[in-house]
Amino acid sequence: MTKNMNLIIISGLPCSGKSTLAEGIAQKLKLPLFSVDPIESAIIKSGIAKSFETGLSAYLVCETLAREQLKLGMSVIIDAVSSVKEARDMWHNLANECQAKLTIIECILDSRVHKKRVEERVRNMPGIPEVTWERVEQVREEYLPWQEDRLIVDTANIRENNLAKTLEYLNNF
Repeated sequence: MTKNMNLIIISGLPCSGKSTLAEGIAQKLKLPLFSVDPIESAIIKSGIAKSFETGLSAYLVCETLAREQLKLGMSVIIDAVSSVKEARDMWHNLANECQAKLTIIECILDSRVHKKRVEERVRNMPGIPEVTWERVEQVREEYLPWQEDRLIVDTANIRENNLAKTLEYLNNF
């Protein structure tokens, strides 16, 4: 294993700006990015009905792809809500197994701004319904507080500033 490998987890409620931040980091650092939602959409597109299992499968695919990159000595970015203990344990176990540094970045938003973004967002992912505010509130109820050191990014701030702040954190973490 190569030293200084990072397993970078971009976490937060649905529609909180995770994907935008993750994509910016991936572009700037030239790192592979695995995002749960497009993977689940591809699973559904294959003919498998959306269910708990398709969501779990998407997390497992992200974990497997990340493991393969980490085994090559590359850092990797995961874009996933990761609201529950099982998902977080998966990332901890993967980091330990691959001797990678687990780096957590959590995206947050003021509820009013968040609700407006939810109402305006259109992703058009096959099989994945657009996020509703009701769904965000359901996920918020199960979303565990992170206990680990992490960078908290308020995605209501200017995108370029958030990206610069995150890149600085990753450089110094």
